[in-house]
Amino acid sequence: MLPETTTKVANNAITKGDVLAAARIAGIQAAKRTAELIPMCHPVLVGSVAVNFSIGDDYVEVEAQVETVDRTGVEMEALTACTVAALTVYDMCKSSDRSMTIADVALWEKSGGRSGPWRRSDLGSDSRSR
Repeated sequence: MLPETTTKVANNAITKGDVLAAARIAGIQAAKRTAELIPMCHPVLVGSVAVNFSIGDDYVEVEAQVETVDRTGVEMEALTACTVAALTVYDMCKSSDRSMTIADVALWEKSGGRSGPWRRSDLGSDSRSR
């Protein structure tokens, strides 16, 4: 996004309201409704969802952490939370900056589930822990 838009987000000066608060709520709601949005995705009992933001000179980074004690992982819930939070940032800021892009949605780490733990390597390529 344009640096001016990032400044407005950081200073809570976007006319639609508090961008990060709205995006956090949207991400949490999305994580809880993932099975309704994505065909073949198992409904999972979500224990907790945290959606956090980092603001740079020309970007807002979204990170989600989702936890469950259910039978499967919650990767899809975390990815959905990030994506919907990013879409909310776009929606709230589009009157200031239509050139924004949403990019690089990726899983960084998971634990539990049948496939076990997994962590993205520092080089950006996939790696599995065993």
